[in-house]
Amino acid sequence: MCAPGWPITLVLVRFFGSATSSPVSIYTPSPTLPSQISPPSPSATVLPFLPSPSLSVPSHIPPFISNSGEPTEILRCPLTMSPSTLVVRFGDPVEANCSIPRMGFPVLGWEVSLAAPQHTTDRFLVWSVDRMTDWGIKPICYALSEHGGQCNIDLPVIIYQPPDRVSIRLINHTGPMLEGRQYTLQCTVQDVAPVENLIVTFYRGDTALGQVQSDNTTERTPVTEIFTLGIIPTKEDNGAQYWCEARLELGPEGPQHPPVVTSQKLSAMVLFGPELSCSTKLQVREGETLRCDVTGNPQPSVTWVRDGRVVVLPTLSSKTHAGKYTVWTKGFLGQKNFTVEVEVLAGSGTANGYNGHFLLAVLLTQMIHWL
Repeated sequence: MCAPGWPITLVLVRFFGSATSSPVSIYTPSPTLPSQISPPSPSATVLPFLPSPSLSVPSHIPPFISNSGEPTEILRCPLTMSPSTLVVRFGDPVEANCSIPRMGFPVLGWEVSLAAPQHTTDRFLVWSVDRMTDWGIKPICYALSEHGGQCNIDLPVIIYQPPDRVSIRLINHTGPMLEGRQYTLQCTVQDVAPVENLIVTFYRGDTALGQVQSDNTTERTPVTEIFTLGIIPTKEDNGAQYWCEARLELGPEGPQHPPVVTSQKLSAMVLFGPELSCSTKLQVREGETLRCDVTGNPQPSVTWVRDGRVVVLPTLSSKTHAGKYTVWTKGFLGQKNFTVEVEVLAGSGTANGYNGHFLLAVLLTQMIHWL
């Protein structure tokens, strides 16, 4: 009695067996389709799973599962996202588009905490927000397959806020700095997010002194961060201006001009000296001024001594001004003495002067003769 039914049973067994052993991925069971979507009519040529008439988005969306049991979301999920990474300032509007390039996925939706759009049967679905107010938002786009199961793709989101204020100061120090001593500049960046994307650059005038970054890679909400840099000022830094710059580097999907906030300028007064501005072996030509300055901040007092007597440096040098001079100096940082050996060279101006007087005499003689 059962013999006539065996051929049909064998055909169905062979059909379903060949369907499940094909290279097409086996999907995990999906939520059922909404009632307004008509499921395909059952026939002997479709795969043996159809969604039921209602849709409930699960809190966890399972990935594709291959025949080997390994997740293959990256390789198999055909969803695409535009932009690939969402960069938005806190409080600004934003939108993103999720699309499915091929058939076989009748339902497309977003799982997101802000303004989640209604799922659709179209090939794309835009999610938009008037004001981004969720620092921890993690949007997920998902697609349900008509074969059962579903795939999803995360949308990376960077929500940023430029610093409210950036300031600079010296740690544990006020007033003038001393040349050659070490000091620490402190740059305070207030209420910035995300701090891991922040780069702080210290400057002296237009010269960059160094860059520092935060090691906080987990905080997404605005924080206040302090950055430091050691400096050793020299006399050339007297009057220089120190400042710092806070810049958010948000990648290629971020603003074309990264958000930048700068601090006030910190004017430096560097105390130094006394220092000799000339060589300790000084050469000067006859008729020239003997010049050798002593510098310092504040300007030191200077006394020139030769052969035990206080002297004034000559404005018209001669051979008699050759010899050793001692410079007594006294400044804010103490007293220093220098010895300068002066050599007076024959000046070209002597011969030129003689020739000039000779020519003048000849010219006067000729004029008298003509008269």
